[in-house]
Amino acid sequence: MKNKINLYILIPLASLFLLVGCDEESFLDQENPNTITTDTFWNTSNQFQTALTTVYGALQFQSVSGGGLIYEMAMADIGGTESWYRPFAFRNLTFNDGFYYVTDKWNELYIGIFRANQVIQNLQTTEASFETGERESIEAQARFLRAFYYFQLAHTYGGAVIRNNVPETREDFDVPFSSKDEVTNSMIIPDLEYAVSKLPLRWSSENIGRITQGAAKSLLGKVYLYDEDFAKAATLFKEVIDSGVYDLTPDIMDNFTEQNEFNEESIFEVAYNSDVNPGANGNIVDDNVNESGAEATSLATAFGQLNFGAYNTLLPSYYLHELYANDEVDPTNNINNGNQQSKRLSASIAPINGETDYYQLPIGERGGWAFGQSAYIKKHTNWYHWKQEDANSRSGINFRHIRLADVYLMYAEAVLESANNSAEAIKYIDMVRARAGVKTLTQYMNDNGGMFPQLHISKQVHGTQPLVPATPDNVLTHIRKVERPLELAFEGHRWKDLVRWGIVKEVFDDLRADEVWRENNKDILEISGNGVAPLFIKERVRPDFNLSSVNYQSATHDYLPIPVTEQQTNGALNN
Repeated sequence: MKNKINLYILIPLASLFLLVGCDEESFLDQENPNTITTDTFWNTSNQFQTALTTVYGALQFQSVSGGGLIYEMAMADIGGTESWYRPFAFRNLTFNDGFYYVTDKWNELYIGIFRANQVIQNLQTTEASFETGERESIEAQARFLRAFYYFQLAHTYGGAVIRNNVPETREDFDVPFSSKDEVTNSMIIPDLEYAVSKLPLRWSSENIGRITQGAAKSLLGKVYLYDEDFAKAATLFKEVIDSGVYDLTPDIMDNFTEQNEFNEESIFEVAYNSDVNPGANGNIVDDNVNESGAEATSLATAFGQLNFGAYNTLLPSYYLHELYANDEVDPTNNINNGNQQSKRLSASIAPINGETDYYQLPIGERGGWAFGQSAYIKKHTNWYHWKQEDANSRSGINFRHIRLADVYLMYAEAVLESANNSAEAIKYIDMVRARAGVKTLTQYMNDNGGMFPQLHISKQVHGTQPLVPATPDNVLTHIRKVERPLELAFEGHRWKDLVRWGIVKEVFDDLRADEVWRENNKDILEISGNGVAPLFIKERVRPDFNLSSVNYQSATHDYLPIPVTEQQTNGALNN
């Protein structure tokens, strides 16, 4: 059993929290004296801790931290899919306000907010006894989680309907839509500032997985980064880096498996378990009165290869595959153990020429790597210890929303934007690159008169990767187009990154041009045979960007639309 905060919640209680908040007429005239109600529940510290657990439990929803994330991941430049899979509508930007992911994510985030509001609101009036600091700690955790859910809403939908208390009347549900800035300033920042002031740097071992001060500072820094307040962001990130709490794991694989969870690199991590509640499909969550949550994630089944009990619903784009393939190994770095591919390639994707086994077989033994599918996603899958994925879409691999490598790269971005400090940025970029076992920017610069190659440019298509000086603009481009996609692929950041940088159209057009080159040079690429290095594309060139590059409109696609169900039930949205 994993040693972590107990997220395996009491489902009847969790369901109660969804049902008791509104002042609706009772279904029965006679009250059951054994029923838990809002009048009998909020009376002890243990009850508040139980309620807080349900707020954490909403993190397990598949659209928040699990298999539902593939839809947003399909929208960016690092993921492709096939026409027979549902994410195809997101890859082509043809989704609408009735698409179920658009609705599911909205609903699941508001369930988390509703649960957090119950805890926060009842803490203000309860007469329960708490240990010293316990009341503030519970509120700080609930407010961090509420801020996280609102951050996801604001940067997924371009804003949110602000609900900071539990609705009691029908009119309480009719609330207008607020802009991203309004949500950030009225809810997210105050909640995170409170969390920073009340949360500890570390928890005891029996409370591992609870929110820490480092998580609150990291998320607050991310809020300021997205808001382009780069100096504040840099200060907060540096405080996390200098806290002495976190370090990069020696092996990047430890961030994507069950074997070393809540490790020294983890800052904000969601617990999953494939052993608890066996038999429940991994897609089931705890918001239904008649069902208990799976406690597992379905992400592994979405990513794993079709021949191993999964669906490979999302695939690495050729751009991402080539980034990994061209990430030059540093022969002086012993972390690679003589391998010719980087540690983060081997931990993240499975190309046909990969250097590891795959689901306990040599890569390619069961087929695949054809029909334009040049590689499969390893990250978040059980390729390293199972023979195939669970037939019930269950995996116990935790999901990391924030880890130290991400903070290093966000800090590097912030110091470039706020102080034009290329040297400081390169210092932290190189820490991430050295852990991956690849040549650092400093090594490239030492070998090339202070310049480094533009590693995001396809050598297969363009032949060379021009050398550029280490100016702030060039280093920032490297972070955007090389380091963040390589290090953080399929961790839920990429689409939001592209949107906040305002470069979606640019990257889509560039990658469509690369596709066209490949389509026009099938003979050179030996598409009808076994393909050529580094991608070994067979049978066809997968057209990931032929429609998205044409369809993309910033005003329409940067953020998901408000779900049609919310439009129909929230009268204030139509005023």
